[in-house]
Amino acid sequence: MAIKPIDPVSDMRVARKTALLNGQPYHYLYGEPQGPSKGTVFLIHGWPDLSMGWRYQIPFFLERGFRVVAPDLMGFGGTACPRVPPNKINLFGYKRAADDIAELARQLGAPKIILGGHDWGGFVVWRTAQWHPELVSHVFSICTPYTEPKEKFYPTEDLVKGPVPQFGYQLHLAGPEVEAHIQTKVQIRQFLNGMYGGKGPNGEVIFSPEKGILFENLPKVGKSRLFSDKEMDYYVDEYSRNGMHGTLNWYRQRKENWEEDQALLGERSYIKIPTLFIAGKFDSVLLPSMSEGMEKYLANLTRGEVEATHWAPTQKPEEVNAIIGDWLDQVGFGKKSSL
Repeated sequence: MAIKPIDPVSDMRVARKTALLNGQPYHYLYGEPQGPSKGTVFLIHGWPDLSMGWRYQIPFFLERGFRVVAPDLMGFGGTACPRVPPNKINLFGYKRAADDIAELARQLGAPKIILGGHDWGGFVVWRTAQWHPELVSHVFSICTPYTEPKEKFYPTEDLVKGPVPQFGYQLHLAGPEVEAHIQTKVQIRQFLNGMYGGKGPNGEVIFSPEKGILFENLPKVGKSRLFSDKEMDYYVDEYSRNGMHGTLNWYRQRKENWEEDQALLGERSYIKIPTLFIAGKFDSVLLPSMSEGMEKYLANLTRGEVEATHWAPTQKPEEVNAIIGDWLDQVGFGKKSSL
């Protein structure tokens, strides 16, 4: 039976909560199972998304008997959006996100958590397992492969000229143009519809992996098939709170992420707990081939793949959930098991 996604406006299965994490207010979705809890699952979203991006996975985990926590990342939705400058860009990095996840888990009385991520959230969960190994018992990532800490820093420009030309869009997002151009609710709606697959009458798209946002096509795109009208209204309202600034800061701090990663070189580069990677077969940015060789660093890796683009959690939710469910069974979370 198909799972009914979380309603963005009112849904008895989740509560909308806030917490002060290391000095910054966070918004998160919170749900508890009807019976005894098997453990706590944290779900970490990416860009341009929100905690509501897990609307098909939250009910799945609740039905499986887990407590679920899905925060809006820094700069997104109801969570704080500090301006940079005057604030430091590190607020939008992996280490800060990992520390905030650990603090929220502490406040919720969760000594161990299962951690799942997608897009930026995938990068965050891999690093959280390294920064806080005592907290994270299992990790899964959708579309985002594990990348080990590097001794040498490679600027995005060098990556685009070399192994990953499809990362060209990151240069556009990190610059001032996108933030300046997408400001009104109408522009935000056009942008979100286009990012989630909406096209113009002649197949026009608003996103090019190599170039970034194609502003001239924004007025042309139609509705995304991945959103109901109510869901899109919710996203537009949430993105209109603080504009694009905070969400784009995630693309402006690669150097700082690398600097903090230096503490994870060596033995801490290896993750020994059970992990799951689900590839989106048709992802045009995080290509499935980018996950080759992860077994060197992930000692207990399970792989899965769905015939989906980058938006696998909402495009193919039943397939994604089935893979996660099989993995949970394999790693000891059957009907009677608990964390």
